[in-house]
Amino acid sequence: MALSEASVPPKVFWIGSDHPFDLQEAYICFRKTWQENQQAAPCNLFISADSRYKLWVNGQFVARGPARSWPYAQCLDCHDISAHLRPGQNSLAVQVYQPGYSHFAYLYRGAAGLIAWLVNDNETLVLTDLSWRVRRDLSFAAFVPRVSIYGTGLEDRNLILDDDWQSLEYDDSGWSPARVVAQPGGYPWTALQPRSLPLMVERSVSMSLLELRSGTVPVAIGIDVHDALRRGWAVAKPLPLKQSDSETNAKETSCGSWYKVDLLPGQAVYYLFDLKQDFIVQGWIEIDGAGGDEYVLVSYAEKFIDGELVLSDPRTYCRVRLTDRFRLRLGNQHAQSFSMRGGRYLLFQIVGASGPNLRVRFHANVAEYPLEVTHPLKTSDTLLASIIKICEDTFRACLLDGFIDGTWRESSQWMGDALPQALVMASMSADTRPLRRVIEMAALGAYSDGILPSVLPGEVHAYTVLDYNFIWIELLNLDWKLNRDADFVDAMWPTLVKMLQRFHRDSRRDQLIMSQPGRRLFLDWAPLSRSEPNAVYNLHYLLALATAASLARARKAPVEADSFDEQARAIRSAIRHAFWQDGVWWDDIDRSTFSQLASALAVLAGAVESVEQPVVLDALAARSLSLNDLHDPSIMVLASPFMHHYVFDALRHGGRFHEVIEIIRRRWGRWAEASCPTTWENWSVDFPDASQCHAFSSHPRYHLAEIARERGGL
Repeated sequence: MALSEASVPPKVFWIGSDHPFDLQEAYICFRKTWQENQQAAPCNLFISADSRYKLWVNGQFVARGPARSWPYAQCLDCHDISAHLRPGQNSLAVQVYQPGYSHFAYLYRGAAGLIAWLVNDNETLVLTDLSWRVRRDLSFAAFVPRVSIYGTGLEDRNLILDDDWQSLEYDDSGWSPARVVAQPGGYPWTALQPRSLPLMVERSVSMSLLELRSGTVPVAIGIDVHDALRRGWAVAKPLPLKQSDSETNAKETSCGSWYKVDLLPGQAVYYLFDLKQDFIVQGWIEIDGAGGDEYVLVSYAEKFIDGELVLSDPRTYCRVRLTDRFRLRLGNQHAQSFSMRGGRYLLFQIVGASGPNLRVRFHANVAEYPLEVTHPLKTSDTLLASIIKICEDTFRACLLDGFIDGTWRESSQWMGDALPQALVMASMSADTRPLRRVIEMAALGAYSDGILPSVLPGEVHAYTVLDYNFIWIELLNLDWKLNRDADFVDAMWPTLVKMLQRFHRDSRRDQLIMSQPGRRLFLDWAPLSRSEPNAVYNLHYLLALATAASLARARKAPVEADSFDEQARAIRSAIRHAFWQDGVWWDDIDRSTFSQLASALAVLAGAVESVEQPVVLDALAARSLSLNDLHDPSIMVLASPFMHHYVFDALRHGGRFHEVIEIIRRRWGRWAEASCPTTWENWSVDFPDASQCHAFSSHPRYHLAEIARERGGL
């Protein structure tokens, strides 16, 4: 729900840099000081920025934000900063980052801005206007490589150009007055929405030193920072890990040890740390005695393949560079990035020449959703208990400002991935806010023809995945089951109707639907046929129609329910004629593959006659119970971990609880028995970009909880 005009104080503005072209890789610093008498709590700071901000009050870091949102429904955070204020002079310091391009979490509209106001007892104490001071932070390089749409490029900082501008005592008289970018409600931020999700909790975590190496820095024309790190690490010489490598102080144990560094020009030392599992994380370094000629690099990784650490390679599919660089200044300082990234392993590189007294200490901060578990799941089966734990840990790692698919590589909110995540969350907690948020964001971002975006928010038109629209209807149905909120369903109903009307126009004379040019049928790792007409695509559409009809009846709209039912009956007949033959659900009319996914959707969508169901369910269970993951055209295509959600739904629909449990024991049990801390993106993740921490694979936690509920325990 948008903020009412009455809630926004008069004379507050979106403010920006003094230069209107500070839009590309721009880190903009804002300051405001004021005199304050002792105020009663709470003092609430309402704040938003495009695209991201970090906030300090009187020199103390407080928070970062906002939650991801569409610019025309800009998320507005609220922070109670009472504990950070004092009688007399106070200061707010805010750094805003604008990459100058859209990516998988934020949209760019040719503007960078900050809006904020501080309220106490309905009195506005501070607001963003021309009295704020501003400058561009020139310690961040303006030209950095960026080749991927998944996120921003590396951060390349020269700390010689940095200063303590966040502190209360800092003199900003040499800065420029802020410039008004827009008034509230002005383009591109035409509406403000109060944050519906809780603020993230940041904390420091311990990590263990896994490997130490030394070497030289590769020098070549055109070599970039990230590639130089990759090459240097690959040829660096391993060093023994000894207690003498560090200066251990009992008072400093909780935040790690100090390490002495002694490097000649061009020499490098590498420290590889293990967090034990994936997190949304920021690695940073505390530095004493820098000489001013050193460089520090921080890179993020997630896995080993054949005993070698996998550092992201921009030449592979996802094209990401997960490395940040800092040029040190003379003396003591912190090397800390603006952004948080993600992964399990932190690789720090220090490049000399080093100062004679240089020593460093390494830190890791993580951000987490404050999840309250109200539905614990217990079992005396030790293997199932281990599986439940890795599913829960995966889900927690991938719950941030909404559902994200994985911590490393993307950290994107895919609408399709949200379904298993929402189900897992519902099995753990009564908190449905992330579920509702993803439903609303998809509706807000709908294309003019009614098709919903696949990444939220995002302008990722190459990834417009059509069957995610059907999953959106399943999400809406899940919200109805959990909340019974007729007003919410009514608000989303025009989006549902327009979207299904668009798909209805895709119907051929035989009632089957075909893809829309430039858009994908579905995303899945499994090697099943994408040829058209396609069984998976049409069966998922049939399931969506049946779900929509059920929702229409729930909202007492019998005419719409009958219309959806009529469309479902017509396509059901066409689907059976095209894809069902001699006990097999084929994926296409050429009979090139037959898959678990098609069979599972056929059961769930009501395309399987009752007399046929035992044979279909037997085949589904048998394929998963076999631990052969390899593709063989002569046998049923194994569903990916993601799509096993539908396999489990179908088996549970047929009362096959024992087989669901046994499949989870065998397939997810392999990860638990191998001491994997989280669930994988696919059965094999040898592909360099594939992830070992992917939230959609955590859904067994939900299915086990449902079986425990239905049977009275596991």
